[in-house]
This record gives sequence, C-alpha cells and structure tokens, in this order.
Amino acid sequence: MAGRKRHSAEDIVRKLRRADELAAEGKSTEQVAAALEVSPQTSYNWRRSHRGMDVDAAKELRELREQNSRLKRLLADAELEKDALREIAKGKF
Repeated sequence: MAGRKRHSAEDIVRKLRRADELAAEGKSTEQVAAALEVSPQTSYNWRRSHRGMDVDAAKELRELREQNSRLKRLLADAELEKDALREIAKGKF
C-alpha cells in the first residue's frame, strides 16, 4: 500500500486547474483523478475546499489556518492558567 502524500495548497490549485483541462477534454471523473494520482474522493474534497482559488489565495488560506490554530492553542493555555489561578485563590492546591 502506498504511503500518504501531503499536497501543498499551491499544488492542489495547480492540480485542480489540470483537472479542469482534462474534464474539458471529455475525461471522466475517475480518469481525471487517476491522471492527478489522487482518489476521486480527494479530488471532490479539494474542489469543495479550494473552489475558485488562485495560488496566492491558497497560500493566504494556509497561513490563516496556521495562525488560527496558534491562536486557539494560546487561548487554551491562557484559560488553563486562569483556571489554575482561580483554584490557588480559593486555597485549593
């Protein structure tokens, strides 16, 4: 069984453009997915999440997602620290 490959957002956008070209030539969904070396389900998921994007927008989306995950971690850490300080203030430590 082949290993999984992570595609960058830029690669996804390029492959989706190639998929559009192949579909315009009359290729079926399965043939297009095989040409892109991905499963039809992966192709569908990519279309759903990267519809109408160019490479710059895909880069920006990736950066925003990374920033969002960092901010969520910082918020979780702050909430834990705040909760610990509440417990100490109650005298339960």
